[in-house]
Amino acid sequence: MGRLVCIDPVTRIEGQARISLHLDDAGVLVDARLHVLEVRGFEAFCVGRPFTDMGAITSRICGICPVSHLLAAARAGDQLLAVTIPAAARQLRELLNLAQILQSHALSFFHLSCPDLLLGWDSDPARRNLFGLMAAEPDLARAGIRLRQFGQRIIELLAGRAIHGLWAVPGGVLTPLGLEAQAWILDRLPEARAAARLALERYKTLLDGPLQQEQTRFGRFPSLFLALVGPQGRWAHLDGDLRLADAAGAWIGEPIDPLAYGELIAEAVEPWSYLKFPYIRSLGYPEGIYRVGPLARLNVCRGIGTPWAEAELVELRQRSGPVLLASFAYHHARLVEIVVCLEAIERLVEDPGLRSAQVRAKASLNRQEAVGVSEAPRGTLFHHYRVDPDGLITHVNLIIATGQNNLAINRTLLQVARATIPSPLAANAEIPEAILNRVEAGLRCFDPCLSCSTHAAGQMPLLVQLIDARGELLAERSR
Repeated sequence: MGRLVCIDPVTRIEGQARISLHLDDAGVLVDARLHVLEVRGFEAFCVGRPFTDMGAITSRICGICPVSHLLAAARAGDQLLAVTIPAAARQLRELLNLAQILQSHALSFFHLSCPDLLLGWDSDPARRNLFGLMAAEPDLARAGIRLRQFGQRIIELLAGRAIHGLWAVPGGVLTPLGLEAQAWILDRLPEARAAARLALERYKTLLDGPLQQEQTRFGRFPSLFLALVGPQGRWAHLDGDLRLADAAGAWIGEPIDPLAYGELIAEAVEPWSYLKFPYIRSLGYPEGIYRVGPLARLNVCRGIGTPWAEAELVELRQRSGPVLLASFAYHHARLVEIVVCLEAIERLVEDPGLRSAQVRAKASLNRQEAVGVSEAPRGTLFHHYRVDPDGLITHVNLIIATGQNNLAINRTLLQVARATIPSPLAANAEIPEAILNRVEAGLRCFDPCLSCSTHAAGQMPLLVQLIDARGELLAERSR
């Protein structure tokens, strides 16, 4: 019969999930699975709505990633209108997305992962959290809180609110950047830079000590990597070419047309999770495993182009190899991207062109299909829309970063579990909590956003029961 060990619920992630570890009759670990049990219906109930509503609707998918969906929807809307948005609008969207990546990475690193990294895998679970971190390292915890506040405040200054703002629209944005907002951002940048520097210095001391082997071994395996890149192959997050790279970092083929993403990516489903399993179509399932997000962006790009971030990228590659293959390196990659965001925010805010009042191009519907692509904090995001001649949605497909990482997440869980759980495990032996926490940490490397990621493919199972006041079943229908 074998043995099943469940980690339920998984802690310090966005959303609800459990991990199951499967051992055979001899006590040997044979599989590890991430089960995502919540399901969202956005792809279905968006049908029939005007495409101009998609930003408002899809940004409600998640309270952490609303900007990501808003921008992907706006970019798809630009294509449906067949317009080139004004230069200031493009820069303002970039500023919004940089702030989103910054605040999300700060949340992931400081709030969700640092309790493991700084307090230890086997520390008391009652204090292995943000409050325990605040007690042990108050300066670092405070820096993380302030850094996230900085990113959220920029979003609020641009979009009118920190969560679910509706500022980016098809054709551009609604309003330019105000002088007071510009001054506030420039005034707070030195503090944000200091917070990032403190985090990097503290993290590097860990890499020189207890985490030295984790950076290159924890969740290590070859895979493909997908990300946007800018001119000369530089790091990009909103505009750029979509490129696929192999495990040696070499680009595969030509840049990918977002409208042709279906030729590159296929989606599979499993009966034990509502999280789809995207894979590279040409390699088949599950061999077509690939990763997206901070790790992939740094592997796919040929450089960054800003001095501090470029130096940090060089050091990261010296520590971990020219291509980052261990999922644990996602943590370091996030810190490097925080630096990228801060340098890019400063460059944009100081650009006088950002103050232009021309921030929106207007047009009527000119196309009936579009794919909006952007880099969300957790990786490449696809919004695929088809509309009728009146601009009403007839088809929606959302391919979310966490879903694209799904195969890699399960591979990481299995690799970490095999490296830490004694094999074979005696029939009555308990697995220590610290080891189970290390398995959970394999998932936290990816900073999964489960609210964003759970969109069913095919027909979802459904059971409807009619029960009377006495609790007796009168009728039922299922599919």
